[in-house]
Amino acid sequence: MNDRWMNTLSRRLHNAYGKKVSIVNEAIGGNRVVNPVTPGAASGPAAVDRLDRDVLALSGLTDVIWLEGINDLGGNHPTSDIIAGYRDVVTRLHNAGVNVYAGTITSALGITGVDMGDNGPGRNAGRLVLNDFIRHSGLFDGVEDFDAATLDPDTGNMRDVFLPNSQFTQLPWDYLHPNHAGYNAMGLAVDITPFAQGHGRRR
Repeated sequence: MNDRWMNTLSRRLHNAYGKKVSIVNEAIGGNRVVNPVTPGAASGPAAVDRLDRDVLALSGLTDVIWLEGINDLGGNHPTSDIIAGYRDVVTRLHNAGVNVYAGTITSALGITGVDMGDNGPGRNAGRLVLNDFIRHSGLFDGVEDFDAATLDPDTGNMRDVFLPNSQFTQLPWDYLHPNHAGYNAMGLAVDITPFAQGHGRRR
């Protein structure tokens, strides 16, 4: 499957900088920043626990685009716990000389489906708190505004053109995962300038 936002970003990087720039996707479906009360095998270990193994162990790592938190909200974690996890991860990455760019979290207002955890308005309220932190805290080296790239400001949902035929659900759409056009919009929203060869190391 080559239509995730990372694939769009990879093609842009290769077109701009050649084949010397690579992307490694360490995402896990359902993954969380911090540990749930009862961890589920499908979602894997929390991001704070797998950072060393899955990210810091990579050879030649210079930059991370961090997009996590929506699943924690579905598990009713308070935003303060999630933000503490953000701080822990960024500190460890910065100590290793890695730049961290945070992706804002896309709309969860209209979430449907019994497997989606907290109701849409509840999860969306937490998402807005996290996005405000991502945009304004100064913790991160930059922000990739995926929310702005996909949001319908009139409804608070993702734009309709990005909703149908989600590849992650049997429903026609789940109001959480964008379709292929939505992922493409996210990949196009990333500022690739900081990822030019040699720009990534903090030290």
